[in-house]
Amino acid sequence: MAASSVKRRHKVRRRADMSLLGGIRPPIAVLSALLLSLAGITALGLGRAGQDPVPAAVLTSQQHFAEDGAVAMRASIDESATDLTRTAGLFNAGEPVSPDAVLDKIGSVYQKWMGTAVVEIKSGRMLAARGENVPVTAVDTSKLAEKDGLSPRMVRLQNGETRLLAFALLSWPDRPQQLLIASSSLRFPGISLGQFRSIAVIDSEGRILSSDGIPEPEQVLTDLQREGVKRSNKQLKAFSKIAAVKSAEHPLKAKEPGSGGFLGVSGSLLGDSFEGDRSIAGYATLTGPEPGEGTVATALGLTVVSMVDVAVDPTKVAGPFFGLLAAAALLLIGALAVALLLGTVQRPLLKLFLESRRLTRGDLTRPVTVPRYGEAARIGQALERLRRQLLGEPAGATDASSGTSRRRRVGTRGLVVVCGVLLLAWSAPMLLLFNRADSTVAVPEQIISDQRERTDTLSDRVRRALNEGHADLVSVSALIGNRTSPDDMKKVLERTRTEHVRYRSLYVRSAEGTVLARAGESPHSLPVSGSGDDKLSAQSISVLNESGKEPVIAGYAEIPGRDGAAVIGEFRIDFINSLLKRPGLGQIRVIDDEGRVLGGNTGYLAFQSLPKRLDELATGTNQKTGLSARASGVMYRDGDGVQVAGAAPFVGGGAAKKLGWTVVSWQPAAGLAIPEYSLQNRTVLAGLLGVTAAAACLGWLHIVVVRPLRELAGKAEALADGDRRTVLFPHHHDEVGAVTRSLELVRQQLQEQRRRDGAPLAGRN
Repeated sequence: MAASSVKRRHKVRRRADMSLLGGIRPPIAVLSALLLSLAGITALGLGRAGQDPVPAAVLTSQQHFAEDGAVAMRASIDESATDLTRTAGLFNAGEPVSPDAVLDKIGSVYQKWMGTAVVEIKSGRMLAARGENVPVTAVDTSKLAEKDGLSPRMVRLQNGETRLLAFALLSWPDRPQQLLIASSSLRFPGISLGQFRSIAVIDSEGRILSSDGIPEPEQVLTDLQREGVKRSNKQLKAFSKIAAVKSAEHPLKAKEPGSGGFLGVSGSLLGDSFEGDRSIAGYATLTGPEPGEGTVATALGLTVVSMVDVAVDPTKVAGPFFGLLAAAALLLIGALAVALLLGTVQRPLLKLFLESRRLTRGDLTRPVTVPRYGEAARIGQALERLRRQLLGEPAGATDASSGTSRRRRVGTRGLVVVCGVLLLAWSAPMLLLFNRADSTVAVPEQIISDQRERTDTLSDRVRRALNEGHADLVSVSALIGNRTSPDDMKKVLERTRTEHVRYRSLYVRSAEGTVLARAGESPHSLPVSGSGDDKLSAQSISVLNESGKEPVIAGYAEIPGRDGAAVIGEFRIDFINSLLKRPGLGQIRVIDDEGRVLGGNTGYLAFQSLPKRLDELATGTNQKTGLSARASGVMYRDGDGVQVAGAAPFVGGGAAKKLGWTVVSWQPAAGLAIPEYSLQNRTVLAGLLGVTAAAACLGWLHIVVVRPLRELAGKAEALADGDRRTVLFPHHHDEVGAVTRSLELVRQQLQEQRRRDGAPLAGRN
């Protein structure tokens, strides 16, 4: 019997030791660790917000600016090569013409090349030339038959400038093969630089091939200006060397995992300070429009570098004081909450555990120490009554005040709620009150300027794309000429549509409105040429419908000598929308001269109107209003928060200029990495972490301790009231489970005592 008692005692001790691995200690310990970590994060994170010399949003904007330049240059180089090759192919499909006629026709349709020439391949003799001298001596005609022999290449002139040469073959039966050469500079097409910005194209070794935006030192007036120009040139060369090294990285390795956007290598650089300004730069490589697809331009290994000087604001959004103060407040409140849990929940429960074990060992001389709060007090009172019953007091006897006292005591659940309120008193203001940025944010002027200039660049890109499309139609109409066979005309149309994805439909329409040949989808219904309703007769590019799911935009080019017959190309709206998909500009819309939406980079309804303030911005910049023909950028601050917007009308030559369209872009400033919003985001994050830590740990405590303790309190009181039949079974090997096991042992002892006394068992049936 003694051995059995010792064995049972060891078993109880082993189970009691197991309770130390779980139960009430882990939630409180984890809560303490989380609050300490959150205090450190708050002190460091909020203290460092807004301490950067240049806001991250400004650096990111320069990266996007360089990406815009790379996209525009890649599209321009590829378009030029395609136009030259396609034009030569159309000439080859017709009757032989003289070299002078070829160059005259190219010059009348396209004005993109600085010089053109036709060279006889076999002899190397110059047959015709237009524009500036083309460096034909740099071309080895013997290697044209090799792979990539006709690929564009760069040639450096004696004056230091770089020219890009594009090639195409002119070949007719019974005539010597001829080489069509077009020379162009590496200037950026339609890039709006604004003030104090420069942009350059560099090769793989960091050499500057062309640059815009920096004046020559001889053109400036003062010594200080000359010094600034020299410093800018020096800084641009330094940026170019760094960008060349970074551009050599693999695009996937150069970006953070999961980041999208620009397909090539791009980034931003921070330079030196001068007279209160800081030089910053963005760089981007020429990359294809689709992942893994190279183009003529990407094979050249070029990189675009843009540089601008921004004023450095010596004031900081917030110093370390707020972060330290918030962390200190969290430590104080957290210490109070943890002390409350230790003093009113953990310590009483551990006392109950020790007192219950004492009773099971037979130590009944001392009264049970009853906790003061919650369910622990109820269980303590029940243990004291059970101690008396073990000493021979009848079941059910109790103090007169015990019931009233039990009803008036605060429950453990209420104590946990008080701790949650304490932690919420720190987290809620962090979430909702502190560091609200919408009313105090100072959006950097460079952000507004970049929104304007990038929108202007995008507007010019859309205009040039429409002009290129119209130039293609003019070229096709001239090459169709007197061809009257539908098959011959369709062959030319099919070739054009295959080489250019901008068209949904290409067709030849007679003066009477009959479609003579077609390639692609069914054409939109058009009135007879020359009638009052024929928009295309009066305007080279027009929108043919007034309503519907998508606008029908078409270009018109009359065929010479065909009495009103014309080539018409309907543009794919997806092609126009794809030109607008640029990161860092927010929502973008193309609107016509009546303010109706024609295209966008996100979901939109065709022919709807813009919000009032954006419509007013677009109206103020539209050249047809006579108010202004320049791009503009503004910042709105109202109940919807702070927004940055830009608008740019079509400005420049070509058929698209007469449309009077405008590109509008806008985005919330809250999405930009501006110091005020960064501080607000970190403050909100700290509040969220505080709420999460409190909810997780206190919820954990409620599940593993509070709820089982409430259930145990009822069973302990029932046992003290005389219930000897209900078995108390522990659900977990923790402190509550250990008290439950002790109560079960007491129940068994009382049951044996009752049997010895010969009294019937009380309790439930």
